[in-house]
Amino acid sequence: MTDPQVPTAPPETPMTRRAARAAATAGPARPAPRAGRNLPAAVAVGVGLILLILASLVFWPPAFVWLVTAAAVVGVWELDDALRSGRIDPPLPPVLASTALVPLAYYGGPDALAAGFAASAALVLLWRSVGPCDGAARDIAGGVFIVAYVPLLAAIASLMLAQDDGAWRILTFILVTVASDTGGYAVGVLLGRTPMSPSLSPKKSWEGFAGSVGTSALVGVLCVGLLLDGPWWAGAVVGAVAATFATVGDLAESAIKRDLGIKDMGTILPGHGGVMDRLDSLLVTVPVCWALLHIFV
Repeated sequence: MTDPQVPTAPPETPMTRRAARAAATAGPARPAPRAGRNLPAAVAVGVGLILLILASLVFWPPAFVWLVTAAAVVGVWELDDALRSGRIDPPLPPVLASTALVPLAYYGGPDALAAGFAASAALVLLWRSVGPCDGAARDIAGGVFIVAYVPLLAAIASLMLAQDDGAWRILTFILVTVASDTGGYAVGVLLGRTPMSPSLSPKKSWEGFAGSVGTSALVGVLCVGLLLDGPWWAGAVVGAVAATFATVGDLAESAIKRDLGIKDMGTILPGHGGVMDRLDSLLVTVPVCWALLHIFV
């Protein structure tokens, strides 16, 4: 007889055949990576992208401009799609057309870039003005934000490339930014204890940030000294400031994604997410590197 004081366990629900097969083949659960990414895939994609960039800079520098333009097109598409999930409806044709700012800056210089950005913003305004009034201000602001965030900042890389030693400046900018991401990731995984911004990026730590600054400064010293024949302290400044802005760019995109309720901007790059998930730190860092290298080197 069952003791009335002890509740009996409810009968088990029969397992379906599909669930049984899944349980039999699943094996033990694998712990999630501490840093939250597929490291082998991320490394393979990162190395492949760096080799593609190096090949364009070595064999035909204008190819880098069109490579950046293609990345800007995908980035604009991803950001537009992300904003639509937050009920912001930017006019897609004019923001896609604004990616022409990247080659325009290379072939026309800063004045052409400034005029092109003004024209792109005006085109967004005019395009959306013929639509319904509901949400117009929000959609126009979203469209101008996309133009300023992706094509305009990406076009500054074209200004850097157009200089006499532009290929080496681009390589310096990319290497210090990659060093920031790599150093921060490695130190954060090994020593990260103090969250930097738990609400935006729980895995980002102050220890990782210190690793970003230190690694990027070291790579900056090497690149500015060996590639650009500049003073070592200029390389340290470029690297440290680039790491700071790269971190800010990463946190800024995290804030955007949190606000929109999405994890990644896309899925085109295994181990990384979307193109915008790789461009976030690069886009924010490029104007800083361009300005600092222009002043110090």
